[in-house]
Amino acid sequence: MVEPSDLEAVARQLGREPRGVLEIAYRCPNGEPAVVKTAPKLPDGTPFPTLYYLTHPALTAAASRLESSGLMREMTGRLGRDPELAAAYRRAHEAYLAERDAIEPLGTTFSGGGMPDRVKCLHVVMAHSLAKGPGVNPFGDEALAILALEPAMVGILDPEVWA
Repeated sequence: MVEPSDLEAVARQLGREPRGVLEIAYRCPNGEPAVVKTAPKLPDGTPFPTLYYLTHPALTAAASRLESSGLMREMTGRLGRDPELAAAYRRAHEAYLAERDAIEPLGTTFSGGGMPDRVKCLHVVMAHSLAKGPGVNPFGDEALAILALEPAMVGILDPEVWA
């Protein structure tokens, strides 16, 4: 059960009412919601394969900035050159699918963020890492490590966890 105050905070962050929120999957060190876990189908029945969703405005802006820097292209290129990295990213994809399908199968092998063949959305891989902790999604971890030392992330990311 998600507390009404958390849903209100997420609505303020998103600028709209959140849909299908199952839980707050990550809170900033100050307790503010930053990632929600969303039902595989929204209340109206619409499939929503993005299990973890960034909500904190500073994190979403930082993810967008990293995306525009070309980081996703560089990360995707490394998948073809580093079999261990590719295997870790595939495991992240498989874990994401298994967790989502345990809630409600969508009948698809699409997880999110481009997994497992490319990095298409840092918002998704960062949300996955924040929700599950370090060591699950290598590219989410990497993006968070880049951001954790930035002054704008003080109070949002714990640098001892992500740096």
